[in-house]
Amino acid sequence: MSTLTATWHWLADPAHWSGDDGVRHRLFQHLVLTVVCLALSCLVALPVALVLGHLGRGGALAVNISNVGRAVPTFAVLVLLLLTPVGRWGEGPTVVALVLFAVPPLLTNAYVGMREVDRGVVGAARGMGMTGRQMLLRVELPLALPMVLNGVRIAAVQLVATATIAALAGGGGLGRIITAGFNLASTPQVVAGALLVAGFALVVEGVFELAERLAPTWTRAGR
Repeated sequence: MSTLTATWHWLADPAHWSGDDGVRHRLFQHLVLTVVCLALSCLVALPVALVLGHLGRGGALAVNISNVGRAVPTFAVLVLLLLTPVGRWGEGPTVVALVLFAVPPLLTNAYVGMREVDRGVVGAARGMGMTGRQMLLRVELPLALPMVLNGVRIAAVQLVATATIAALAGGGGLGRIITAGFNLASTPQVVAGALLVAGFALVVEGVFELAERLAPTWTRAGR
């Protein structure tokens, strides 16, 4: 029996989809971890990027500093966090490592999107007597929304793929299927887990791709 055939049989077995170690439960854990980390990353990165993009000062430095984090492997960050008091917080080390991993694309894309807004439009808004807050929320942010969503899409897909490291720290998610496959020397289970992660990432990519295409429509409706 080939590996692909054995993988298909593994995925088609209902026993592998039920229970606490089943695919459904692990997929739900993976989704929750991804959503939580993405939300925290957005709360950290987007306000900074939007304000700096609006002001036009300090953004390049912030982007460069955040991009330094891309040179550090997420797994290395996770290991270091496990050796600190943060390691006692259950899923804490995984969440912190993934949030740090997702911040750079969010910060970069949001800042670039704000700076690429037509300065003539911004000047016209200022000439109409809009305050800085009004220009940010009513003019710049709607026009920068496609670029902001692009950063969110990149971060979300990267989180789906990287959240598998949660299994290495004793967490849940689809990574547990892969690690269990290694422990059992079951190549079909390892391949099945990898396919599930890839399929989940493609679904997330598709959802955000649709959101990016609809963003101009939402912007026009908002205005």
